[in-house]
Amino acid sequence: MSHIDRIEALRDMMLIRAFEEALSARKDHGFQLLSSGEEAVAVGLASALEAGDQLLTGGRSIGPILARGVAPERVMAELLGRTGGMNRGRAGRGHMSAPDDGFFGAHAVVGGNISIAAGVALARQMDGTGGIVVILFGDGACGAGALHETLNMAALWKLPLLFVCNNNQLSVSTAREAALAVPRLSDLGATFGLWARTIDGLDVGLVAATAAEAVRHVRDGRGPAFLECTSIRLRSHSTTARETRSRAELTALRTHCPIERTITALRAEGILGAADLERMQQQATSRAAQALAYADASPYPDAEEVLHHVG
Repeated sequence: MSHIDRIEALRDMMLIRAFEEALSARKDHGFQLLSSGEEAVAVGLASALEAGDQLLTGGRSIGPILARGVAPERVMAELLGRTGGMNRGRAGRGHMSAPDDGFFGAHAVVGGNISIAAGVALARQMDGTGGIVVILFGDGACGAGALHETLNMAALWKLPLLFVCNNNQLSVSTAREAALAVPRLSDLGATFGLWARTIDGLDVGLVAATAAEAVRHVRDGRGPAFLECTSIRLRSHSTTARETRSRAELTALRTHCPIERTITALRAEGILGAADLERMQQQATSRAAQALAYADASPYPDAEEVLHHVG
């Protein structure tokens, strides 16, 4: 099926879901973009990356940074504005970064860091270290000029850059087919001569296997690649946005949940028992609670920190 350990992948997806549920239950969670329904994309992609690679994302960054292996405690503290966060609570969801852990950073502006990723990839190409760069963005960024310009530059210069579109098929509330003319978003990459694929982003094993193929292509110096992963979003656009889909639509979507899909497959194969599943769920819930406890024990930054790194 793939090279990924599906039990570990399930564990990682469950942690992302539990983490976001714990965060969103807090009254002080602030403005968040959550990953429910998209966990397989983050976990499958991260499994294909090495320590020396860098991942950049858009504003929906919680799932990807956790999948990249950054400690949940540090992420939770950052999201709640505490000094125990990677960026001492100054960055939050939209701009948090942990480059030492292979997460170069998030960007709150749609399509805003696609060209930045090209710069990071060019630096990698020039320093000859061999690491690659991955930029993860949504279908809402596919109409942005920055993407098309960066695709062109990446193809011309054969940058070590992997474009990954997490196509949850909604740009806030605009359906993909109402906003983008191409039949497949991977066609955008193919137009510039890139290795390009469109896959089911709800299948964590398939994401892992195809991402590994794309990463090999880029790492071997054969130029950039474009991977489109079709996924779903099980929650509203943000924690402050009104849900625009009907209850019937959401009920139908939940039948495609990547976590439940993985559980069903593992149980059918006799790999996962009820007791195993319950233990994994408890572990995910406990780890999320630990992350919250760590964040709550961490102080807010002093007021004068607003002037740090300014000027």
